[in-house]
Amino acid sequence: MSRPALKLRSWPLTFLYYLLPFGALRPLSRVGWRPVSRVALYKSVPTRLLSRAWGRLNQVELPHWLRRPVYSLYIWTFGVNMKEAAVEDLHHYRNLSEFFRRKLKPQARPVCGLHSVISPSDGKILNFGQVKNCEVEQVKGVTYSLESFLGPRTNAEDLPFPPASSCESFRNQLVTREGNELYHCVIYLAPGDYHCFHSPTDWTVSRRRHFPGSLMSVNPGMARWIKELFCHNERVVLTGDWKHGFFSLTAVGATNVGSIRIYFDQDLHTNSPRYSKGSYNDFSFVTLANKEGVPMRKGEHLGEFNLGSTIVLIFEAPQDFKFRLKPGQKIRFGEALGSL
Repeated sequence: MSRPALKLRSWPLTFLYYLLPFGALRPLSRVGWRPVSRVALYKSVPTRLLSRAWGRLNQVELPHWLRRPVYSLYIWTFGVNMKEAAVEDLHHYRNLSEFFRRKLKPQARPVCGLHSVISPSDGKILNFGQVKNCEVEQVKGVTYSLESFLGPRTNAEDLPFPPASSCESFRNQLVTREGNELYHCVIYLAPGDYHCFHSPTDWTVSRRRHFPGSLMSVNPGMARWIKELFCHNERVVLTGDWKHGFFSLTAVGATNVGSIRIYFDQDLHTNSPRYSKGSYNDFSFVTLANKEGVPMRKGEHLGEFNLGSTIVLIFEAPQDFKFRLKPGQKIRFGEALGSL
């Protein structure tokens, strides 16, 4: 039997191996068969195709009589607080997509004015702190490469340094001011959370980098399971500057969240049917007519997901910057992340 045939026939056996009682398929090991790892098995699932199908389903207009039972089931399952919604009447939302992207009442999320960085979204704090050795923690004890996540800094107009040749030189390209440190914060948006995200501070967005990729689940359990999960998944990296130097916000896609929308970027199209693994495309908001980029005010609407996902902030700040957070805590858009 050829090797491709052996590999093909191993997938059904692998499913059975993990479903059946322990040791049921152990005799197969005597003839050289080994189960595919759980990670490889999960990566084989066509999550991008499933996410596009889910996106199409979200756009289907529901009959008026069906809207309340469908949305009520979702509200009950994920603990959605509809009292915060700008429109509480469930019949108002024609399809699931409109319901997921519902707006909030203006007073539902007051923006903290006392702290320099606020939470850009509702969610759960997975990790935060200083970036050490160019590695960022996606959850406690599981890291990913900073350069793999943000991509190489190779454009001369970005920074006045040559391309990075080592971890430390890449970090030095991001930290542009003497005495500053690099910080990060990871916020997980569950399916029941408010799905829009906002500007976490006053800053100017100069560039967008879009990484097509997988659309694996980003829930904390999966983040502990798959190393460099955020580097595998599709993501949109916005980079620019704030008053203390480099600032970036990355929206990470996930299963059923192939659609990432940035309100001021009409050229962005995510979850395309075809892409080259490891590829990315850049777009600059700095033009001859606009030499600064896109200015964003703290709390201003920035973008949205179609379902829960993850926001990653990476920025430089003085050494006395302090986070006002605890790992695992729930946070809402507008609440303080940290300040000087």
